[in-house]
Amino acid sequence: MPGLAAEQDAVSMVRRIARALNRRVTDIVALLFNHKSAGSLGAVAGFAIAVVFAWRFLRPSQGRPRRPAPKRPSATPAGTPDSVVSDASEPVGDSGKLVTRQIVAKRLSGCRKVTCQLLGVVFEEKTPEELQKHATVRPSVVELLLEISRHCDLYLMETVLDDKSEENALMALESAGLFRTGGLMKEKVLFCSTEVGRTSFVRQLEADFHIDTSLDIVSQLSRFIRCQLFISSMEGGQLAANIFNSPNLEQFFS
Repeated sequence: MPGLAAEQDAVSMVRRIARALNRRVTDIVALLFNHKSAGSLGAVAGFAIAVVFAWRFLRPSQGRPRRPAPKRPSATPAGTPDSVVSDASEPVGDSGKLVTRQIVAKRLSGCRKVTCQLLGVVFEEKTPEELQKHATVRPSVVELLLEISRHCDLYLMETVLDDKSEENALMALESAGLFRTGGLMKEKVLFCSTEVGRTSFVRQLEADFHIDTSLDIVSQLSRFIRCQLFISSMEGGQLAANIFNSPNLEQFFS
């Protein structure tokens, strides 16, 4: 910058003058000391005082703060939201998780407790009879459920026909890694023998948000639950204002 260069040149010139003056003073003092008369000594003292004042006047101030170099303009385009700039610092591999976290927080805003059916939502299987034979967690819901369990108190539940169905369900959930973070535990997976029992679970837990594939259950709970998600590939018809409709869990949170 022109201003900064001029300032540096001035400082350099003052230092050169100071060095030259110092050499001249040394020569003069040596000459005067060769003549040891009282007048000479007085001249030395007076000259020394003059040199000190001249030096202090010409010396650059050490305490004077240096003018900061002008900041380079940011490469961020004008009008870019701060949230976009902060998100850019996230690792590329975590961008999907970041988006999921934001959507879950928005969809479940104000919800403390969430209840969710397993069959047809978390599992590929859709009927209790299928669950007697095997259980398969849908890969696309694993990270989503983990994010929900971080944001809310999450309970999973299902109507089963026997103990083997419960074992199949718990084993599938554990194998998928849904118990690895501590947000979702085996104790929060509930089983009952009838749909009435599932409805009772939701009410007793005082859930803020319930997810189910049964239109009868979501209709009965609409008076007691703040929000519900009806999972169905078909339109739910005339649903209550607090019931959302989606063909699957991940599409609702996308």
